[in-house]
Amino acid sequence: MKKNFAPENELLFLALGGSGEIGMNVNLYGCNGKWLMVDLGMTFSGGEYPGVDLVFADLEFIEDRAKDLVGIVLTHAHEDHIGAVPYFAAELGVPLYATPFTADLVLRKLAEAGLAGEVDLRIVEDGDPIALGPFTVSYLPLAHSIAEGHAVLIDTPHGRVFHTGDWKLDEDPIVGVPTTEEELTAIGDEGVLALVCDSTNVFNPAPSGSEGAVYAGLMEEVKRHAGRRVLVTTFASNVARLHTLGEVAKATGRRLCVAGRSLDRIIEVAQDNGYLEDLPELVDFDTAMGLPRGEVLFIATGGQGEPRAALARIAEGNHPIELAAGDVVLFSSRQIPGNELAIGRVQNQLAERGIVMVTDRQSEIHVSGHPGRPELEALYDWLRPEILLPVHGEMRHMQEQARLGLACGIPSAVVQKNGDIVRLAPGEPGTIAQVRAGRLVLDGDIIAPSDGEGVVMRRRIAAEGAMVVVLGQGLSVEVETFGLPLEEDMDDFLAEAKADIRDAIGKLRGRARNDREDVSEAARLAARRAARRWSGKSPQVKVVIVGG
Repeated sequence: MKKNFAPENELLFLALGGSGEIGMNVNLYGCNGKWLMVDLGMTFSGGEYPGVDLVFADLEFIEDRAKDLVGIVLTHAHEDHIGAVPYFAAELGVPLYATPFTADLVLRKLAEAGLAGEVDLRIVEDGDPIALGPFTVSYLPLAHSIAEGHAVLIDTPHGRVFHTGDWKLDEDPIVGVPTTEEELTAIGDEGVLALVCDSTNVFNPAPSGSEGAVYAGLMEEVKRHAGRRVLVTTFASNVARLHTLGEVAKATGRRLCVAGRSLDRIIEVAQDNGYLEDLPELVDFDTAMGLPRGEVLFIATGGQGEPRAALARIAEGNHPIELAAGDVVLFSSRQIPGNELAIGRVQNQLAERGIVMVTDRQSEIHVSGHPGRPELEALYDWLRPEILLPVHGEMRHMQEQARLGLACGIPSAVVQKNGDIVRLAPGEPGTIAQVRAGRLVLDGDIIAPSDGEGVVMRRRIAAEGAMVVVLGQGLSVEVETFGLPLEEDMDDFLAEAKADIRDAIGKLRGRARNDREDVSEAARLAARRAARRWSGKSPQVKVVIVGG
């Protein structure tokens, strides 16, 4: 392969994000000198990077080859598949393709970023194939926990790739009409070179369940708590769940009230695109709070413990919606790994106030949008691919799906990670090279490397604290500390640290005594040693020399 990794007469796959992790999906296909991108997502930092909320895949590889990029295909509108679009799409300078609901949400993101006229967003409505260089892309609807989830079928000179996006099987999806078993079997009959497949729920031994079944579970719970205020928290993007809750509200004689800007946005976009047309008329907070307790059903964001979301503010008693002892919160969402502490904090606040909580572990009030093992096995049987390429999972998920696929008779499985270039054809499939696949963060208003000095220094300060040493004329020393656990001993520590710094500077000899860098380094080391001796911490030390 050429050192510039230009795809020749071959079919390549490269994940820059989403392989070895759940989130931040960015996938590239290479063929005959051109690249096609599928999804452009982001993830949330979860506290890994102090002061940072959003994390992106580093797109340096494809930015350097933007002239060979033919387009970006978006499978659906979840943030881990479209969230990076406002930050990178204009720079990449190629058309984006999406179905109407997804396109509407993307357009709003672009407008908020002031980029509405700078990105060529093309809406895919009729299902006709899209010709993009050596690739021909067709959208195939699959059930998921958002409207208009799609797989993409990618025809190339070397064979067809079925890229699932996020999906599940659902006999009663409530919203949308997924591609049928017969249609998928027909695609398999025509031949599938590679299945690039969601791995999220591979360890689940049972099917994920139908969205229609959630209606019965939610109806039972709401009826069981007659005479009480009931609040349901769910993922704002789950349009089918919002439809279900509207039907439950009507059937139980409750008015519907929603809390959360993302819910307002999703409902508006859904109704603009022909969904949620039967949703009951919503009431505002004041009207809802004036209704008898058993005549209102609330829907709120914040089921993952987000501190600024509606549920957290309700739990704190800092929201126009007020719940009291005996009222009920239904968690109609799964607990995303990594959010346990945040969710627990909100639930403990609710519990302290005597509010009853019901989760999907206690009642069938949520089903996942990703396939369990039986669903994966069914798709393998219908498509009969030559190669299985697991994506959208941590390494343990992808390895397990590879084992499952091989056990089900798929001839070959390739487990890759971000940065691995996989040749799918011709010849034996496998990883042929690795390229850099780093991370970027949105740090304030600046997109910066996740391992850049600013983020790394902030992480160190968060763990170890900081000191500022100011050196003046005549060995004058002032010391200020931040974050050292020395409240009671602070005066004694500062006196000793200053003495150590003066002593260290006094020991310098010759030219070093007048060299600012040597003086600064001697002071820094002395201050840090004193802090370690007194506190066990090794703070970041900044030395400032004034005068001289």
